[in-house]
Amino acid sequence: MADNIEEKVIMTPKCKTATSTTLVVERKVVQAEASDKIHVAGGDHTGIIINKEQVYENGVTEPCHAQLEFRVYLVSAANGSHTREARALRFWFKPQMTPGERPHEAQAFFRELVSPQDFPKDYVGFIKKIIKLMQHKYLQLKILEIELRQEGTGTPPPAFIEESAANQTPVISEQRVLDMIENAYPNPLTVDDFITAGKWSKAEVKDALEALEEKGLTRAMSDGLYIRQHSVDTQVVKQMPKLCSSRQPSIAVITALYCEKQAVDAMMDNQETFVRYTTVGESNVYTLGTIGAHRVVTTKLPSVGRTREAMTAAGNTTTRLLGIFQKVEYVFLVGVGGGVPHYTDYERHVRLGDVVVSTPAADLTDKSVYVFCEKAERNEKGGWDYEVKPYKPDSFLLQDIALRLMRSHAPWDSYVNEGLERLRGVPGRWEAPLGGSDRLTMDVGNGAFIEVSHPAPSGDQVDRGGLRVHCAPVAGGRAVSCSGEARAAFAAHKRAQAYDCELDAVLDSVKGNRKDCFVSIRGISDYRDGTRGKDWQPHAALAAAAVMKAIVAAMDPPTD
Repeated sequence: MADNIEEKVIMTPKCKTATSTTLVVERKVVQAEASDKIHVAGGDHTGIIINKEQVYENGVTEPCHAQLEFRVYLVSAANGSHTREARALRFWFKPQMTPGERPHEAQAFFRELVSPQDFPKDYVGFIKKIIKLMQHKYLQLKILEIELRQEGTGTPPPAFIEESAANQTPVISEQRVLDMIENAYPNPLTVDDFITAGKWSKAEVKDALEALEEKGLTRAMSDGLYIRQHSVDTQVVKQMPKLCSSRQPSIAVITALYCEKQAVDAMMDNQETFVRYTTVGESNVYTLGTIGAHRVVTTKLPSVGRTREAMTAAGNTTTRLLGIFQKVEYVFLVGVGGGVPHYTDYERHVRLGDVVVSTPAADLTDKSVYVFCEKAERNEKGGWDYEVKPYKPDSFLLQDIALRLMRSHAPWDSYVNEGLERLRGVPGRWEAPLGGSDRLTMDVGNGAFIEVSHPAPSGDQVDRGGLRVHCAPVAGGRAVSCSGEARAAFAAHKRAQAYDCELDAVLDSVKGNRKDCFVSIRGISDYRDGTRGKDWQPHAALAAAAVMKAIVAAMDPPTD
C-alpha cells in the first residue's frame, strides 16, 4: 500500500460546453484507489490517474507562469473542408524553477508535443502525449491546463500550400521577370537567361521586358543585355574614379537584395552611384554618400546562394569593395532575414517587421555574432551534432552601440518614417503589411501545419509599440534554416534569433581583409531565412536600414 502514496500525474475534466472542453493535468502526491470516478492506470501507464469528476478547480490563484495558443485545421475526409480548433495550454511550474527558466521549459514542452515525428493526430493521442511528457520528462511542470475550443470552418495559412504545387513552373509575369533582373543586379541578363531559368518562351520574355522598359523599370543595353534601371542618376564606368582622401568612406554596407540596397541608400545624403559594368565576370555597383559626419559606401551582391558561382561572386564583390575603398574600417551586412519565434515569451519572440542585430549571446562563453552551420545530423541520443563556422569581430564597438540604443529605447521609428518619405514613389510596398499577414505556422509532418498565436506581454513586460529591436546572434546555413526541427534546435543551441540567406562567404572576405569591426542587421520578413517573405521584404529591409542609420549616427565622428 505504501507504494501507492507517491507523486502521480492526474487528469481531471474542469469544465465542458457545447463548443469547448477544459482539462487539468497535474502532478500530486496522493494515495489513489480505483472507483467508478477514478481510473488508476497500470502496466506501461502506472503512475497515471484519470479522475472523472465533472466539476474541478485546480486550486491555483496565481496567474499561469507561461501560456500559448495554437490552432489545428482538421481536414474532412468526405469533402476536404477544414474545421479550425483552438488549443490553449497554461503552465504552472514547481517553486524550484526560476521565472527565467519557465518560458524556456514551456517552449521545449510545446516543441516536443508537436514534433513532426509523432504529432498526435486525434484528441485522445494529444492528451495521452501530454500526460506521458509530464510523467517522464518535464518533472518540474506542476499543473497544465488544456482548453480545446471549436471555432468552425477556417482557411489554413498560406504555408499550407502543398510543396508540389509551389514547385510547379510559375506562369510568366512582369513581376517575375523584374524579380530576376533585380536579383542579378548589377549583372545584366540576356533573353536566354530568362528562357533557361523560367522555362518561358522567347516571345513571352520579350513582351515582359518591353512592358518593364516602358514603365522605366529596366533598360536594354548593348548585345541584347537587360539591367534594372536605377531610380537615381547612375554613372557607368569601366573603373572606379580615384577619390581624394576626404571623400573616402570609412563605412561599407553590403546588401544582397535590390530592395535592401534601395532601403539603405534612402538613409544616406549626397548620393552618387557608379556601376562598374563588364560583360565578363561580375559587374559591381557602388553608391557613395553620407550619414551624419560619416562617409559611407553601399554595394549589392550580384547573386546569393550555395552554388559555387554565387559564393565566389559574394566573396569577390566584398574583396573588390574593400580593395577599392581601403579606408573602410566598419562593415555592415544589412537586409532581411528569417525570425526565430518564441511561443511563450514576448520578450524573446521575434516576429515580422522586427530587427535583429548580431551580438554575442549574453549567457554563452562563445562570443560569436554570426554562426554558419555547414552540417546538422541526428546523434544516437536523439540530439543534434553540428559542423559550424563561427564569426566574431575583434572589436565589439558596433554591438555595444546597438545594445546601448536598445536599452535606451532609441527612436528607430523616426528613421523608418524618414525612409518612407524618401522612398515615396519608388516601386515596392515600403509600409508594413497589414497585421493579419503575420501568421505563425509550424510543420507537424505529413504535409500538415498548425498555426500558433503570437505571445502577448505578461508580468512586467510592456508593448511600447513601434519597431522592436533584438540583440542576439544571427545564424545561416540551409542545413538548419530550412528544416523545422533542426532550425529550432540550432537556434536554441546558439541563442540565434534570426537566420539569413547564407552570407558566410562575405564574412570570410571581411575577416580575410582584416576588418575588425562588423555587424549583421536583419529585418524579419519571414520565418525561414528571409528569401520567402516577398510581401514583407521591402518594409523589413527599411527597418534594418533604419537601425543601421541609428548605429552610424551614434558612432563618434571620424578623426580624419
